[in-house]
Amino acid sequence: MKPKASVVAQKLINLYRQAHVIVGGWTAINPIFINEATPEVLDAMSDLPTGRFLVQHIANLKSGKTPMDSIERELLPYGGMMAESAMSVQLSADELASLVTAVSNFTPDQEGLDRIMNLDVIKSHDTEWLDIVRAALATQRPDLLDKWTLVEQTYNAYTRWNLANEILTMPINERTRAEIQADMFEYETYLPMFGDAGMDLLKKLRNFISSIKHTDEQDN
Repeated sequence: MKPKASVVAQKLINLYRQAHVIVGGWTAINPIFINEATPEVLDAMSDLPTGRFLVQHIANLKSGKTPMDSIERELLPYGGMMAESAMSVQLSADELASLVTAVSNFTPDQEGLDRIMNLDVIKSHDTEWLDIVRAALATQRPDLLDKWTLVEQTYNAYTRWNLANEILTMPINERTRAEIQADMFEYETYLPMFGDAGMDLLKKLRNFISSIKHTDEQDN
């Protein structure tokens, strides 16, 4: 079974965001972007937070504009012009009012997350809404930053929940095991937020890794 484009897109974005802690840095992960970013994956990626920056980076790699051991400064996941553009955002009075109401009444569940993501202010800022809204709140309503952190945690938790369930439907192979191990810290951080169901899913992921390892050892 071929992994869904949305699953691959999320994994590539995770690599992009974690480049600063991956051994080999851009030299190690840029070839992965080239090899796995099919047109379907790129399309799915463009709808994810910070996805369009990675889409542009991959285009630069393919065109030769960016060497395979580097990235353009303005496309860095946590710096450069991306951060600067976010910091310059000022929400209108109407945008801020709707956001304040939604964030103040936010509940850390799918329903609460849906209400946030259906706001016009979120939709209008496309895939960078997490960073842009945080930057705007930092200057316009810093008292809501703790609440916004809860929104971010809930979004990350549901993203990990959905991704984990997708992974468990995939074929067992070494590549999938490596990707799970690379992201295990995030699974261990967010899945427990779902209580017993989350802990059960985390256990299944760990068993999934072990079964791949056991299969490899038998083949050898």
